[in-house]
Amino acid sequence: MLYIVATPIGNLKEMTFRAVEILQSVDCIAAEDTRHTAVLLNEYKIAKPLVSYQKFNERASAEKLVALLEEGKDVALVSDAGMPLISDPGSVLLETVIAHGLEYTVVSGPCALVNAVVLSGLPTENFLMVGFLPEKAGARRQLVSQYAELPCTLIFYSPPHNVTDDLAFLYEQLGRRRAAV
Repeated sequence: MLYIVATPIGNLKEMTFRAVEILQSVDCIAAEDTRHTAVLLNEYKIAKPLVSYQKFNERASAEKLVALLEEGKDVALVSDAGMPLISDPGSVLLETVIAHGLEYTVVSGPCALVNAVVLSGLPTENFLMVGFLPEKAGARRQLVSQYAELPCTLIFYSPPHNVTDDLAFLYEQLGRRRAAV
């Protein structure tokens, strides 16, 4: 079974009991950054083999992990923080698991998307996760233009070192509107 496991966002104490139990029980853990995940595992005294699973090796790693699943092994997929697949690696693995007819489930926990929309104080009835902005200006403009007229809260991810530039760009593209950072 593949377990897609949410991990803490900034505070290691946000880990759920079920997530700890699953990570203790699986045969191996596929991690976005094995060094980062090692800190989490050490906090909860979990000793399991770690396999690198990042956007640069998704296809090759997915095939290896599916082979383990087909052998009857249990595998957990984690990202550095939050829910795998939500602006983090994992979609290639899940597509491959589904294509092979293998079992998978989600182990709930923190997700930056949900935290962001609730903390924003903006309307939560309708919202859209756009994700990270592309690096190239043309691709950025094209992406944002698709959503400019939607009557809902738009959620963008931005790394800390890009926040000021991303905000200026979004203001230029979307105009004056309520926002939260």
